[in-house]
Amino acid sequence: MAHHSKHRKAQSGFTLLEALIAIVIMSVGILSLAAVYAQGIQVANLTQLDYIAEKKAEQALETVFAARDSKLLAWTNIRNVTGAGGANDGVFLVGAQQLLAAGPDGLYGTGDDLVGSPDVVIMGPGPDKILGTADDVVMSLQGVMTRTIVIVDVPGSPGLRQITITMNYRSGAMARQYTLVSYISQFS
Repeated sequence: MAHHSKHRKAQSGFTLLEALIAIVIMSVGILSLAAVYAQGIQVANLTQLDYIAEKKAEQALETVFAARDSKLLAWTNIRNVTGAGGANDGVFLVGAQQLLAAGPDGLYGTGDDLVGSPDVVIMGPGPDKILGTADDVVMSLQGVMTRTIVIVDVPGSPGLRQITITMNYRSGAMARQYTLVSYISQFS
């Protein structure tokens, strides 16, 4: 009697369930990489805006010192519009202000700033490849940043004032702030 033995060949390969699990694991990994990449782009953008905010605060502070040193402003005028005791002897506007090009006095944050001319940052040379010409690539700061300049007398130190410049800006949904604090004396 012939004995037929049926031997089943062992199947090799993946089952459908194993393939689905592998696809899910790979999808999670790829989505994680995409999230890290997106976060990196956001951080790079914040770094650029952080740098711009720092430089714009320094620029405003330097013009205050230059105004004192050149005698463009008298000491009594180096304060906010509602200076000590509410007197209107200062020139720097109160509250957050849009970044505008400096007016005829060359000072940022004063009443003569050029309302129709938002402050800009030069990003690079234009088509002529020469930096500093009219075709340079610029980024307007209108609606991107505000600057608050607060100048107060230092109690117990006549002839000394504290200047606080605060830059507020947004990158996407993230609100950021940069604050620069310095002191200015009546004498240069």
